[in-house]
This record gives sequence, C-alpha cells and structure tokens, in this order.
Amino acid sequence: MKINKLIDHTLLKAYATEMDIKKLCDEAMEYDFASVCVNPCHVMLASSLLQGSDVKVCTVIGFPLGANTVNIKASEASEAVQNGASEIDMVINIGKAKEHDYEYILDEIRSVVNASDGRTVKVILETCYLTAEEIAKTSEMAALAGANFVKTSTGFGTGGAKVEDVKLMKASIPTIMEVKASGGIKTLDDLEKMVEAGATRIGASSGKTIIEEYNERNKK
Repeated sequence: MKINKLIDHTLLKAYATEMDIKKLCDEAMEYDFASVCVNPCHVMLASSLLQGSDVKVCTVIGFPLGANTVNIKASEASEAVQNGASEIDMVINIGKAKEHDYEYILDEIRSVVNASDGRTVKVILETCYLTAEEIAKTSEMAALAGANFVKTSTGFGTGGAKVEDVKLMKASIPTIMEVKASGGIKTLDDLEKMVEAGATRIGASSGKTIIEEYNERNKK
C-alpha cells in the first residue's frame, strides 16, 4: 500500500474552524490520504468538500473521554453516517475497561457497529490508561462486536501510540481485523515503526510533513 493511503489526515482541535477544515480537505486531496478525521460537527462540510474524491470522511464518537452513554454513542454514530461519514472512530468507556466490565465494552462497541450501518468502525482503547491485559481483552471485545480496527489513542490522553501496544493489539485480534496507531506520530520514522509493529492505518495531524519527508528521502 502507498504510504499516503496509510494516513488519516487529522484535525480534532476544539478551536478548528471551517477554514481549517477546508485546508485539511484540500491537503488530503492533494496528497490523496486515506481519510480526513474530523469532529462530528464538521462531517457534513468535509463530506461536501471531498465529494468525488478518493478521500474518505472519518469522525470520532464519544470523543475524547469515552464517557458518554451507550445510547448517545450509537445516536452520534448514526447521525455521523447520515451526514456523510464512512469511517467511525469510537472511544470505549475507559472506566468500564479498568473495572474489567468487558460485557459492557462488548455491548457498547456492538451498538456503535450496528448504528454505523456497515461503515468502517475503529475502536479507540486509549492504551495509556490500560494494562497489557486490559489492552488484550478490550481488543478481543472489539473483534467479538464486529469492529474493523482497534486504535491506540485519542491524542488527548497522557500518552500516544507505543510500538509494544500496537504489537499486543495485533496479536489479540483476528487477522481480518486491523490496527490504527495514533497519538504522537509526527515523523516518517514514527510511522515506519508503527507499520512494522503491525499498524495498517496511521492517525496523524502531521501527515503532510511525513509525506514530504518520504518524498525527500526517496528522491532519485
């Protein structure tokens, strides 16, 4: 796969404006990224701007704390799909994961998967708060619930993607599922380490810089 198609070009800052989203979408089309990842309020705008392109619209659900109720997360996912999202990145209830209430985790992921009506669902574990056992178990719940990816981080926690976490997540899911690494991935070296560990999608706000670094390195 081409390196640009590994990247979800991301802007999730609270102060992002419509002009910022337009710039994000312009860059995503210029570099032909896999998707733009934006907050739910920007899905309709991004969808209209990217119409006719190969770039998908990804949005976040229960973001960034994961503390919304199951019904709210499902409703949020359903509305996002109606507004044009083709990929859904949901944050699990991290407190429930710490309590080892994996039935709750299974139920909420399944509810979002069902509400997403066949769209790609990525499950954000926020690995910086979880033990290795909790990472493995929540990854297993994501698989049982029918999600397509497990994802490391929101980028708003106390830490981002780690190679060892990506390896553990990859080992905990069926081969049909994938891993998205996000949080603190700013350079081409960062991306390559995550891909080597098993990630097939990278969430980054530095996608443009990474591609420019890649092109510079591969100049003939």
